[in-house]
Amino acid sequence: MITVSDLRKVYQQGSKDVVALDGVSLEVPTGKIHGIVGHSGAGKSTLVRCLTLLDQPTSGTVAVNGKELTNVSAAELRNARRRIGMVFQHANLFDSRTTEQNVAYPLELVGTPKDQIASKVAELLELVGLSQFAKAYPSQLSGGQRQRVGIARALTTDPDILLCDEPTSALDPKTTDEILDLVKELRNRLNITVLIITHEMHVVKQVCDSVSLLAGGKIVETGEIETVVTNASGRLASTLLPLPGDAPRAEGSGPILDLLYTGQQATEPVISSVARQFNTDVNVLAGSVEQLGEQQYAHLRLQLNADADVDAIVNHLTSNGIAVTVKGAK
Repeated sequence: MITVSDLRKVYQQGSKDVVALDGVSLEVPTGKIHGIVGHSGAGKSTLVRCLTLLDQPTSGTVAVNGKELTNVSAAELRNARRRIGMVFQHANLFDSRTTEQNVAYPLELVGTPKDQIASKVAELLELVGLSQFAKAYPSQLSGGQRQRVGIARALTTDPDILLCDEPTSALDPKTTDEILDLVKELRNRLNITVLIITHEMHVVKQVCDSVSLLAGGKIVETGEIETVVTNASGRLASTLLPLPGDAPRAEGSGPILDLLYTGQQATEPVISSVARQFNTDVNVLAGSVEQLGEQQYAHLRLQLNADADVDAIVNHLTSNGIAVTVKGAK
């Protein structure tokens, strides 16, 4: 488990204080995949460095599996860092080393016996699907294969946590999906906790169990995917399930309803049931239905007739587990 409490990081720029992190608190349970999203300058890179104590926080605490890291000795910190595997945007491989030699490097640094290194490297290359590329050099590998080498290298110390900093932003869409599938498979097989720092909402949609939005050094929204997606007033809901631009609205029609729903409801004929039950026309202005992780979600924007019983329709929808926001009439 990762627990961050009231984390604050202030840098000095001349005579000015620059606040990079401002009271960040976060908890990621063991075996979960959590996404940290935000635009450039939100504080994502600073958060990564503070989580690994490469940067000492100005205040606040970072704990991994109950072990608080901000006030430990240098030796204890080195041992704690071995429990955190790091995967970067670029794999940062040694060009002069083969795949197996790149993966072996962290084990060599701590004096692991050669026979143990060989066994561990072979196991990890099989795990990430690169056994046949053990003797290849980075220049002979694709971008996705190089990233797999980076992931294998991050797993050499049998970490409890895999910390991924923009792991797919340099990859094409197909390779991105393959790497994300691998990360999810590793989580399932190894029961490791994964924290993914990203600006790509596709990453969150495909693999994350929960997500936090970082802006201006603060977490402004956080929660499990189902919770944030069905929060009609939240910023993450509109980003994860965006609607196309405003469609033309029927002249003289009634209020606009935004519907957010998930699971079984996402496959139900919601519009036709409202039209039949309340004997009213329903105009669909925009909509999206997407698969997020293992669950299906829907976001619809509807316009009702001017004489429709809005309160009754809203009550009907909410009683069926659908989040509704009334936008008002045009």
